Amino acid sequence: MNQPETVAVHAGREDFAELGVHAPPIDLSTTYPVRDLEAGTASFDALVAGQATAANPIYARLHNPTVARFEQAMTQLEGTTDAVAFGSGMAALSACLLAAGQRGGHVLAVRPLYGTSDHLLNSGLLGIPVRWVRPQEMASAVDDDTALVMIETPANPTLDLIDIEAVVRAAGDVPVLVDSTFATPVLQQPVRQGARLVLHSATKFLGGHGDVIAGVVACDSEWASALRQIRAATGGLLHPLGAYLLHRGLPTLSLRVHKAQENARVIAERLATHPAVGRVHYPGLGTVENAHLVGTQMRGPGSLMAFEVHGGHAAAARVMASVCLATPAVSLGSVDTLIQHPSGLTHRTLDPATQRECGITPGLLRLSAGIEHADDLWADLAQALAASQSARAA
Repeated sequence: MNQPETVAVHAGREDFAELGVHAPPIDLSTTYPVRDLEAGTASFDALVAGQATAANPIYARLHNPTVARFEQAMTQLEGTTDAVAFGSGMAALSACLLAAGQRGGHVLAVRPLYGTSDHLLNSGLLGIPVRWVRPQEMASAVDDDTALVMIETPANPTLDLIDIEAVVRAAGDVPVLVDSTFATPVLQQPVRQGARLVLHSATKFLGGHGDVIAGVVACDSEWASALRQIRAATGGLLHPLGAYLLHRGLPTLSLRVHKAQENARVIAERLATHPAVGRVHYPGLGTVENAHLVGTQMRGPGSLMAFEVHGGHAAAARVMASVCLATPAVSLGSVDTLIQHPSGLTHRTLDPATQRECGITPGLLRLSAGIEHADDLWADLAQALAASQSARAA
């Protein structure tokens, strides 16, 4: 069982036959009886120290069986030895940064990142400084005080790709964290290129239906232990209902990703020839940095794209106001198509100079293709673009 389509269906379900169930069970307990105090104390100590399981879960902030099932599924999908789930993607990133901070030093990060990730790093809220570098500068930037290297590929929102293997090589002994939310384990497994931590906003493709907020870090056992200690102390746990929804949705992950990717190819090609569009950022068109990594590092170009409309902010706002089938909203990776304005929404916290440096223009829109019919999606976008053009001409 090594193909992602098969793994997604069966991962985390290995003991179903023994349990006599077919659907994932859900455990909503907040606390667990302690009949044997000595055994309970030993379990408590083990879980607080970051151990994955213990004889007694003690308290749901320390361990939950339903969450553990989803974590086990993610280890198999990403090819890691462990995974730790959190209440949101930002809670997951915060735990990674706090764990890195325990090692001292600073983080090296490559822009662009998701806007709130950028804000968290740049604000210094967690007490760990960041140095922003370009991928080609990584080797000279790494020093004895570098605790962690962070990249996002494909990048949010420009879809630029970063060569993970090259970054890992440049980082040397410094662990590399890859935000792989846009790719999902269906299209990319960063540990194959040497990354030690793989971050997902599970809210997106892993959830896939816009009804759960979650984050997960797939990693090795050393990092997982540190992350569990932080999760236990800070309360960044994932609710078991969220874990249940995520685990239930994984069997269709490959189907959703491939269908959305198929739609994205069609839409990107049509956008590229539309008179209202100045540029389309999509790996499948070869219009992003390192597009050659599609087919090697990535199994496909994915279902996210960004496109710049003529007329800047006003024209982009008109497109968002005019779509009928697509939903004008932040987030991505849902079964329905979402469109949003990075400069005014997801990357609003970046100052104008940084936005320009990252390629985020006032007329840039980010589109997450859903699984609807491509012709229907295009008809909706075409009429929205026409409305924008008409308003601009007037």
